[in-house]
Amino acid sequence: MQSIHEAALAELVAVGLGRLTMEGIAKRAGTAKTSLYRRWSAPHDVLLDAIHHEHPQEVPSPAADDLRGDLLRALRQLVAWLGTPTAAAVAAIMAERRRYPELARALYERVFDARGGRFTLTVLRFYAARGHLDPARITPIVADLGEALVFKLALDADAPPSEEQLVAIVDQAILPAVGLDPARRSVKS
Repeated sequence: MQSIHEAALAELVAVGLGRLTMEGIAKRAGTAKTSLYRRWSAPHDVLLDAIHHEHPQEVPSPAADDLRGDLLRALRQLVAWLGTPTAAAVAAIMAERRRYPELARALYERVFDARGGRFTLTVLRFYAARGHLDPARITPIVADLGEALVFKLALDADAPPSEEQLVAIVDQAILPAVGLDPARRSVKS
């Protein structure tokens, strides 16, 4: 399965989203096209499956006692993920979302939502579920705040954000947005 996922991601890079075919994926994976059709109905389905399996899952502290640290870890995980073939595949889908709106929708439904949401959203929901945050403060804008700032800084500098910038995103944007003082290192009183 891993070789097919890797082949789908590599084939996307080689030919682009519009020219992605089962034949190309099968050839790159060294398998028969019929083998792919037994599991997936179209090349975009193989691609979505590959993205789903390679998309990182955020894991907050089990004790839910280090929101700031968990948010920083989630942003670091996002920055590390941005350099992967999976992130390139996501970028390709998002760049062509007008041409393939059903694929973009499926990306959210089958990958992002199925994996708990976006990077910092998973952490924020985890803490809210344990009574450490007011769930009403986790608005759609707050949910996207960390990722949006990471993407903006990466685009502006044509490089991943630094550790100092990640700390600033958490301390100056996310924590204040959910009503917490960044000087508080934990969520316990």
